[in-house]
Amino acid sequence: MKQKYLAIGCLFLCLSVFAQEEPSGLNVNDDAPPFTAINQYGKEVNLRSLLKQGPVVVLFYRGQWCPYCNKQLNQMEDSLAYISSKGATVLAVTPEKPENISKTIEKTKVTYSVLFDDGLKIMKSYKVAFQVDEVTIEKYKGYGIDLTTANGANGENLPVPAVYIIGRDGKIAYRYFDINYRKRASVKEIASHL
Repeated sequence: MKQKYLAIGCLFLCLSVFAQEEPSGLNVNDDAPPFTAINQYGKEVNLRSLLKQGPVVVLFYRGQWCPYCNKQLNQMEDSLAYISSKGATVLAVTPEKPENISKTIEKTKVTYSVLFDDGLKIMKSYKVAFQVDEVTIEKYKGYGIDLTTANGANGENLPVPAVYIIGRDGKIAYRYFDINYRKRASVKEIASHL
């Protein structure tokens, strides 16, 4: 009987530790953490500067190897003129090394800024970063995806493919956050919040 209670106690402890490590994302009305990063053109992109011009759509994507990410990035590119007409700027953030961002650009023809999140600073500040578990790492390797090679020093970490709209006031005006990487916010839904 004592062992049963000990096992149940260990289970709850493990679950609570795991739950603390899961990303939670930021919420609507939270202050958006400021950031500066380099885009695919080698230019410095500063969130605060962009917010002076209008709202900013920030989307986090996993990598050029992810077909769901590529589809979402491509859909944003296809609707970029419409989103821009609403005064908004689109930014994509990834843990992938710059040379792999180039592969994303080739696949999606994206022209908006794609930012390398050096050291996962942006992903961590927006609470979307997570360490990929060993089972998934091995599964990905079976598909020819090596996260350490793809991400370099960022290692085996990925973001929840979240989307935030940040208002000119620097606050989160819209949040899409779903740990199921197959589910994505539609461009129509994002645009309706601009």
